[in-house]
Amino acid sequence: MTRRSSAGPLTPEDSNIPDGAFGPSPSQTVGPYFHQGLVHGFQGYERTAGTVLVDPFSVEAQGVPGERIRLTGHVLDADGEVIPDALIEVWQADASGRYPTDPDAAFSGFARTHTLTADARYEVHTIKPGAAGPDAAPRLLLWVGLRGLLTHLYTVVYFSDEDNSRDAVLRDVPEARRPTLIAQRLDAPGGVTYTFDLRLQGEGETVFFTP
Repeated sequence: MTRRSSAGPLTPEDSNIPDGAFGPSPSQTVGPYFHQGLVHGFQGYERTAGTVLVDPFSVEAQGVPGERIRLTGHVLDADGEVIPDALIEVWQADASGRYPTDPDAAFSGFARTHTLTADARYEVHTIKPGAAGPDAAPRLLLWVGLRGLLTHLYTVVYFSDEDNSRDAVLRDVPEARRPTLIAQRLDAPGGVTYTFDLRLQGEGETVFFTP
């Protein structure tokens, strides 16, 4: 008796399963294996990435140029209900429009936040980024993951007090949809805050992009 090697992939010739049964696995709702958004504490990731890109109280951050800002908001479903367990990652350029190639304790250009808070609101403390090119406006890049999503979502956040008309990405978005990508500035005694809600579906749905 000769045993067929099991090193290669299973094919219809190696099986008594009818040919028509072979094909892509069926899509399924994301399960417990997608632990980033389902386990409190995100499997210890808070030790390597937190909600603070630039700590306004740290000694290292004193030498980082740029306006200190806070970005905050909710993640909303199609009915306008808040989603309490979303995971959000933020990438950004520094105040000069350069993306860090050698991140340090003062400014990494990356943060991870979530909506596991009392009011289901995410929050990031950082500096306002500069424009990364002549055809770009200052912006933040956001990645969103949560239970039930088969694919992560990507979007871009612009600022209400900037001239966004030159941005090549925003110009490709239908004019009526552009407000869904604009964070609104609020000047308060505690500092500058930008509010930005992520609407996954329904009226005012946020524009999402293919990476």
